[in-house]
Amino acid sequence: MGFFDDLRDRIEATDSVVSVGLDADIDRIPDHLLDKDLPRWAFNRRIIDATHEHAAAFKPNAAFYEDEDGWRSLRETIAYAHGKGVPVLLDAKRADIGNTTRKYADLLDDADAITVNPYMGRDSIQPFLAREDKGVFVLCRTSNPGGSDLQSLELDSGEPLYERVAALCDLWNEHGNVGLVVGATGPDELEHLREQVPDLPFLVPGVGAQGGDAEAAVEFGLADGVGLVNSSRGIIFAGEDDGEDFDKAAGQAAKRLKKRLNQYR
Repeated sequence: MGFFDDLRDRIEATDSVVSVGLDADIDRIPDHLLDKDLPRWAFNRRIIDATHEHAAAFKPNAAFYEDEDGWRSLRETIAYAHGKGVPVLLDAKRADIGNTTRKYADLLDDADAITVNPYMGRDSIQPFLAREDKGVFVLCRTSNPGGSDLQSLELDSGEPLYERVAALCDLWNEHGNVGLVVGATGPDELEHLREQVPDLPFLVPGVGAQGGDAEAAVEFGLADGVGLVNSSRGIIFAGEDDGEDFDKAAGQAAKRLKKRLNQYR
């Protein structure tokens, strides 16, 4: 079974398409955890315990772990999530050429899926695509305001660049392991891309702190019921002012998002 088969099983088991983003910002972790050996791991463990029953996946962003203690924290986090039966999507946005991208693909030895950047072409992400049992979410139309600087540029064919990316990914999906990253802040673009690539699952960020369209995220983000809608800060820092009980608010936030999204499933 591949990643999307496992994800389908997880979605059915939890009745949820929520991806909980584990952006363990050391500057926002509760003070009482900072004296732990690995504060980010201590924080993530509490978040996982509080949210796993509502999570189809966990999505740690590599940017918050790129130091010696951070990588240790990330490995512990992935192992603990797996112990709860939850797949882990590493938001790393990697790509390069030659030996470099082959080394980047080693990140999939631990994680179940990864985000990649397609703008250097197929060879830059081929080592990820070749991992048939792993999920590969390709950046397509992102939720940040500056995403249109490049992604919306019109090609000679008349199509915007992000549509060409989607079409290429459909061709690259030889092993059934490719999805797209498509932000919830552009619902019309979500709808159009779903029409263009009906079989590719989407990872839809931007629901939560960025105020994306939850209804569109569900209606157009899922391919035959499979896909993920991510919230990071809106869940994990929901209890930022609650001291030692921070995790309770995170659990409630994940539950609320699950319920909200399920209205449209």
